[in-house]
Amino acid sequence: MADENDKSEQQNSKQARASRDDRLKSALRENLKRRKMQARERAASGGPSQNEDDPLNEGTAGKIADKTGD
Repeated sequence: MADENDKSEQQNSKQARASRDDRLKSALRENLKRRKMQARERAASGGPSQNEDDPLNEGTAGKIADKTGD
């Protein structure tokens, strides 16, 4: 009887793993499609690149204003 329970638990575990793997594959595929479409739209619009939108590239990060007037 214990053998039957072990076998059914293993089958359920395998089915759960397969179901999870299928969901993950599907989600990754959809994410890749969405990202490719976004990249195509950005390239077609000729808009700014991702680096130009980054506030850290403006050269002001980490600078402290001098309040002494020097």
